[in-house]
Amino acid sequence: MNLKLCLLSSSVLLLAACQSASVPPSSTTAPVANAGRYSISQDRAPSQALDVSQIREVIPVPLNRTMAGNRSPYTVNGRSYRVMQTEEGFQQTGLASWYGEKFHGHQTSNGEIFDMYQVSAAHTGLPIPSFVRVTNLENQRSIVVRVNDRGPFHNDRVIDLSYAAAYKLGFSNQGTALVHIEAIVPSQNVILAANTATNPATSVTASAAAAAGDRYLQAGAFSDLRAAQRLSDRLRDLTSRPVFIRSIQAADTSQQLHRVRVGPISDPSEIERISDLMQSANLGQPYVVEE
Repeated sequence: MNLKLCLLSSSVLLLAACQSASVPPSSTTAPVANAGRYSISQDRAPSQALDVSQIREVIPVPLNRTMAGNRSPYTVNGRSYRVMQTEEGFQQTGLASWYGEKFHGHQTSNGEIFDMYQVSAAHTGLPIPSFVRVTNLENQRSIVVRVNDRGPFHNDRVIDLSYAAAYKLGFSNQGTALVHIEAIVPSQNVILAANTATNPATSVTASAAAAAGDRYLQAGAFSDLRAAQRLSDRLRDLTSRPVFIRSIQAADTSQQLHRVRVGPISDPSEIERISDLMQSANLGQPYVVEE
């Protein structure tokens, strides 16, 4: 009897273990950035309502670019694509599509994290990052978007917009819309090289500083881009001023430094106010740099 009881107990335990191992993960588990496969097979609109008041306006700022997302040529699905040397003068008309929850939280082509609730775009040939004005020719709505991803890889489409961008343009309830794209080139687009062993505030070229004369709050500098992105996200919750990351390549090392800045800000009292907000939020003491 004891032997039968032991065998029965062992069978029950083995069955329970098999059932436990076959339980699928919770559907509420957030997707891991740059995971091998997306957790959703078919793209879709957000499952939560979009808060329009939280969609930040994209303001073109001077850019520096790295090779991240700009390798050329590159191949997708057997087709080769080339990245433009410059976006200056670029215009294009064609179909725009949008992408949403399937890609939300995953890395874009330049390593940033895609946020379907904010305005961004993907293009096969524009340099990353770059700014374009997109006009919906069906209702004449227009917005500025920042390109930070590659796509769409369909012959009949010219640009992929985040769900928030499609919503602002009035076609989030349909798959595509006829749009016109026009590149915006901020003044002083430069690729910066500096010796980070010295004061990082001096890393802007003298010509850029003389031409612009604007002041910015530097909130931090990181070798880890994701850390810089996390700080940027927190800063955008504190201020409506533009928040951006400027990456530089040190002249004597292969390491990149990602600097998080707020601005431009011309009002000294505004600089002080934002500095106080950052300190109250335990984000450290920023300092002022000029460009």
